[in-house]
Amino acid sequence: MRLTTCGAVGIVYIMSAHLLYRDRITIGESRFVEMVVWQVSEPLKGSLHFFKYRLAFVVDGRCVLRYDNEAGKGDHRHSGGEEQPYNFTTPQALLSDFWHDVDTWRDSNGNRNP
Repeated sequence: MRLTTCGAVGIVYIMSAHLLYRDRITIGESRFVEMVVWQVSEPLKGSLHFFKYRLAFVVDGRCVLRYDNEAGKGDHRHSGGEEQPYNFTTPQALLSDFWHDVDTWRDSNGNRNP
């Protein structure tokens, strides 16, 4: 008897999530910030808290700053082409840290005023 199956078989687990915050803020003609934070039923692999998030600052169609906690990678931020760990404490601190980095990027790139 010969069994035929696909090359890969997996199990999909769907975690429940509640959207806490979603916003897209235009900072200038070619700049915007997009922020999304969910509360999840269990921590993502690599994180110790019950939140899933992605925060991005996009300039001229290019993401120049991003905070996220992709499953398996844990909490981290992308800036200047590099990925660094991020020490998540609270959603409020996350937003504060992100906006601080947005302001720092804008100051150092001469883009403070829209």
